[in-house]
Amino acid sequence: MHAATVRKLLVRGMIAGLLAGLMAFAVAYVIGEPSVRSSIALEEAEAAPAAGHGQHGGGDAAAAPAPAEEEEELVSRPVQSTFGLATGTLVYGVALGGIASLAFSFALNRIGRFSPRATAALTAAGVFTTVYLVPFLKYPATPPAVGNPDTIGKRTTLFFLMILLSVLLGLGAVIAGRRLAPRLGNWNATVAAGLGFAAAVTLAFVFLPPNGDAVRESFPAALLWEFRMASLTVQAVLWVAFGLIFGALAARILEARAAEADVSPAAEAVAASAA
Repeated sequence: MHAATVRKLLVRGMIAGLLAGLMAFAVAYVIGEPSVRSSIALEEAEAAPAAGHGQHGGGDAAAAPAPAEEEEELVSRPVQSTFGLATGTLVYGVALGGIASLAFSFALNRIGRFSPRATAALTAAGVFTTVYLVPFLKYPATPPAVGNPDTIGKRTTLFFLMILLSVLLGLGAVIAGRRLAPRLGNWNATVAAGLGFAAAVTLAFVFLPPNGDAVRESFPAALLWEFRMASLTVQAVLWVAFGLIFGALAARILEARAAEADVSPAAEAVAASAA
């Protein structure tokens, strides 16, 4: 594929990521923010009695520091839940949209004789599965102020390690499927590669340590489930929207390029006959 075409696809991928990010932001604000607000309200309610006990316990209570909830926030919750959420979602969509467009450029006509729209859909599904779904199944999302702050560095490292392993295993499955296709056929090779990927991911789940203190035992299970399902839904909306939008944009570019390639030999033949 020509470098100019790859550049065009990269730009279209970032545009598609931006539009998909807008849709994901709308979903996150509608179904995700309520569980976040409930989690923060729960934390504040649990912190209030402890702060009140410290103020009225006698002794050096007058010298005790002010409760944490009275400290002024650098960024208010309304800003976090609107502008901050929108900015994060859009940046995430644009960045991963660009990466997914490069993956599409590599996968086109290499994973089978699929149309650009079908290849875009498969690429979006692959990125969603390896970058989000598999790591989510091992280390699911947690609401803010729920886990132990002393282990946040460890938990973040494990999460990104799981992303790296998932992506590498996904690439390995694609390569294995291509090499097995001549002997087993496309369908059997795809099934074999998929089963190998699932087995390798299962081993990673077994040997990587769990996030044992990611969620307090007293945290409501229903609220935790609501937050995690909202997080999963937001990501699903993002990648479904990206696959549909980018597929349409990529098809237009590739169809125009194919038309130009068909016209060029005809124009050369006309010029030669005229001469």
